Amino acid sequence: MTKRELLRYVGDYRQLFGIKHYMLTNGRDNGVRAFDIRSGSGLEFTILQDRCLDLAALSFRGINCSYLSKTGIVSPFYYERDGNGFLRNFYSGMLTTCGLRNVGPSSAAGEDFFTQHGRISNIAAEDVSAVVENDNESPVIRIRGTMREACVFGENLLLHREIICRYGENKIEIRNTVRNEGFRREALMLLFHFNVGYPLLDENAYLIVPSVHVTPRDGDAKAGIEFWDRCQKPTRNYREQVFYHDLKADSDGNTAVSLVNEKLGLGLVIRFNKNQLFNFTQWKQMGEGEYVMGLEPCNCFVDGRTALRNANVIDYMEPGEVRRFDLTIEILAGVEEIQHFSKAIK
Repeated sequence: MTKRELLRYVGDYRQLFGIKHYMLTNGRDNGVRAFDIRSGSGLEFTILQDRCLDLAALSFRGINCSYLSKTGIVSPFYYERDGNGFLRNFYSGMLTTCGLRNVGPSSAAGEDFFTQHGRISNIAAEDVSAVVENDNESPVIRIRGTMREACVFGENLLLHREIICRYGENKIEIRNTVRNEGFRREALMLLFHFNVGYPLLDENAYLIVPSVHVTPRDGDAKAGIEFWDRCQKPTRNYREQVFYHDLKADSDGNTAVSLVNEKLGLGLVIRFNKNQLFNFTQWKQMGEGEYVMGLEPCNCFVDGRTALRNANVIDYMEPGEVRRFDLTIEILAGVEEIQHFSKAIK
């Protein structure tokens, strides 16, 4: 329906879909500004303005799809840069953005210190807008903002993000643009940390991934390589397993991965482009209380800046250069859609 047609049935379109603005005020989330989005199809999700416009909760028709860690949502005010400080406010959510200058463990280089998974997820958005617009007379929600990772005598990198959700659709478009506004060459390490949780994730769930080759990161992953695509019940003393996937793509570089649960008749798809994000990292964590599957398109590996610099595999941006990274989250509703996706990927 067009917006005009919708208004024949309702006094305010927010009866069906829209944006709710508010601020969290409980404990360590105090002061975090947020948006709740309803698409009108049963898809609902939360965007955190003060955490990189990342996605916290995501559900479909009342079924949760995302993972919330034991830290809960944490304000960037409590960010700790040293040691495992990142993990002390890694609420995880549906999406945590990692980068822009490091992905993986922390490391030092001269006078510069690169924190675990970078700083960008703890940077608040500026110049934010949250509006409902008409696109060909059809309502569409657009959230826009910019995160600035900058330092005097150092880098000046901007991440502009636009999140798009169209009325009645089961999709979220996330359009990212990174610009090097500085006057020196800068390393760019970027990983989109999508995190699927219970009940979409349980022992009945499995991955549909068009892998040409799967490489375990370490000995723990190597021990689990036979079952990389299967999920288990929460397991005591489980050690995380990380796999690197070389994916098939179409002639334009487009590819997709999915975690599905046929028992629930539900799946979650991440679509992206290999020309923008060449690597797909899978984080399999089947532990008790830390039960999550990470689906992570990236332009790097997760071994940290020092290791990748020594291996000469870091990507760089020239002064003034601009890069785009486009992703889509899509919900598969019903076994028929799951099977159709599986056939299309294969």
